[in-house]
Amino acid sequence: MSRSSTPPPSPPLLDVDGAVATITLNRPAHRNRLQEEDLHVLLRHFERIDDTPSVRVAVLTASTAGQTRPVFCAGYDMGNFDSPDSDPHFFERVPDALAALRPVTVCALNGSVYGGATDLVLACDLRVALAGIEFRMPAAVLGLHYYPGGLQRYVSRLGINGAKRAFLTGQPLSAETLDRFGCLAALADAGGFGDAVDGLVRQAAALAPLAAQATKLSLDEIARGQPDLAAMRARERLTLASDDFREGRRAFAERRTPDFKGR
Repeated sequence: MSRSSTPPPSPPLLDVDGAVATITLNRPAHRNRLQEEDLHVLLRHFERIDDTPSVRVAVLTASTAGQTRPVFCAGYDMGNFDSPDSDPHFFERVPDALAALRPVTVCALNGSVYGGATDLVLACDLRVALAGIEFRMPAAVLGLHYYPGGLQRYVSRLGINGAKRAFLTGQPLSAETLDRFGCLAALADAGGFGDAVDGLVRQAAALAPLAAQATKLSLDEIARGQPDLAAMRARERLTLASDDFREGRRAFAERRTPDFKGR
């Protein structure tokens, strides 16, 4: 994006284009550090996405315009903890809401990420990272015990050893290390990053949305250690009886691309 077309700094932006919604953190001059206002805007964006049935994929990314070294997000502005009106538990509502979104979510991690923003990355279903960036969780360095939902996501995405390495050393993890932990769907250099994100988004958007969204719910329940077998069977029955499943079988037999309607 050219400098002239770069939007001015603002709370996170939302763009909905057909089946894809893109949220962009947009305070690059401040390394996209999250303010209280940004959290409220993100929650409103999530509500709009969930209320737009045509959206099948939601992408979370950041503007890094003008940065010498790209930073996706420097985390939550710690100054907010000093405000007498601050709710210390408000931040965790945002990654929880992101994780619960109906569509498949993709994090286009186009810069380094720190603190609570790492949980936004992990709250997405799929992640594409730019080679050479770093991922750091300094909670214990700052004297903080992290909130339960974030700890659960760390263990779910990085495994117990990866989570302990992140929290109990406070040292950065490279994108390559995240990839070795199995945390990334793709790792790409600057020249191939956009294509890697676009390819993953196209793949996710091409899935039968009813099946993809139902499967996402079941996988997340399993990851939390709360499998609901009755609910999973109900989702299975729903997809077995769906127009999408009939269309998928017809398209397979006719060797064409299916035209899924989400019903």
